Amino acid sequence: MSVEFDFGGEIALVTGVGGALGSAVANAFLEAGTTVCGSDIIEPNTEDFLLSDPDSVDFYQADFSDEEAVAETVDAVVDEHGRLDYLLNIAGTWRGGTPIHETDVDTFDFLFDVNLKTMFLASKHAVPHLRETKGAIVSVSARSSLEGGDGDGIYRASKAGVRLLTETIAAENLGAVRANAVMPSVIDTPMNREMMPDSDFETWVDPKDIADVMLFLCSDAATVTSGAAVPVYGEV
Repeated sequence: MSVEFDFGGEIALVTGVGGALGSAVANAFLEAGTTVCGSDIIEPNTEDFLLSDPDSVDFYQADFSDEEAVAETVDAVVDEHGRLDYLLNIAGTWRGGTPIHETDVDTFDFLFDVNLKTMFLASKHAVPHLRETKGAIVSVSARSSLEGGDGDGIYRASKAGVRLLTETIAAENLGAVRANAVMPSVIDTPMNREMMPDSDFETWVDPKDIADVMLFLCSDAATVTSGAAVPVYGEV
């Protein structure tokens, strides 16, 4: 059974739009008729920018761990398009391989900046505009955030924070803004394949499949869903 969404006339802001998941989310919303505003710290037309058609989105280069940059970007989106309907907090990364007693504090700061602070700042500045449109936020947590583990505890903690902030935003904005998160297992990205070359890639979750779930969570089909953390585990 095929499923189609119509987001014509609506505006979405996708952070981390140049990454594997961010580009998949941008393409999914574009196909649904959304005007997509994308932001990333890296520039289009570079090796690490994976969105195949950067001109398909209104791009705003910004570091979303910098509050001034976030505020300026969100304001620019609303000024240029007149509204904001959806915020997709995709910016994030993974680091691991060492136990807590061997982990540098720089790794802690980096992961909490990229995975949690970006989500906090983007949500903080988007919520007032989303309240006007009764919009939605979808953020990216992780399956591994549900428990501790060996070697990547800081990553897990940062993604657990995403879940808790999602629940808080949902509680604070009942009836005005819906906030949900997705919890992927291992996402099938070029970076993950490079870091884990001996893994069974067939069991990993396709970014396009995650993007479809995020479309659903923003759609009218999910109007009664807020504060949820939705598993998107693929076949793992």
